[in-house]
Amino acid sequence: MTAIHPAQRVAVLVDTQNLYHTSQHLYSRNIDYSSLLDKAVQDRELVRAIAYAIRAAAPEEERFFDALEDIGFEARIKDIRTFADGTKKADWDVGMSLDAVSLGQHVDVIVLCTGDGDFTRLCSHLRHEGVRVEVMGFKASTADSLIDAAESFIDLSARTETFLL
Repeated sequence: MTAIHPAQRVAVLVDTQNLYHTSQHLYSRNIDYSSLLDKAVQDRELVRAIAYAIRAAAPEEERFFDALEDIGFEARIKDIRTFADGTKKADWDVGMSLDAVSLGQHVDVIVLCTGDGDFTRLCSHLRHEGVRVEVMGFKASTADSLIDAAESFIDLSARTETFLL
């Protein structure tokens, strides 16, 4: 297990859909993305901060995307796809994973802000490649396998006054 130190280069990847739905379900509140980014970086060198979002045609979402960029995130936005049978799909799992693997060659630490267990294998791969992986999520909805695969886990529920608006 590698320690945290100021010379580490950090990339922060945020699954906004996962965090949004969990914070709404558990607390009926929104995420404070500025505090989330500050805690993820922890006075280390930020190389990239990417927030993955879904465009759902809600009136306030363009302001949200702009706010993410003002905070320092690159906003990656994907439209919801509606299929002939009426089902809808939109997720960033593959995009986040590809970015993490690519960035892993240029950073010392990747912070995944999500509770999605689909990223467990990604954590294992990155750690095998020598990248420190930290996860930030809500314990109640974060897959145990993801917590176990990361070098550290920050439970956003433990500090709602910091991480929620």
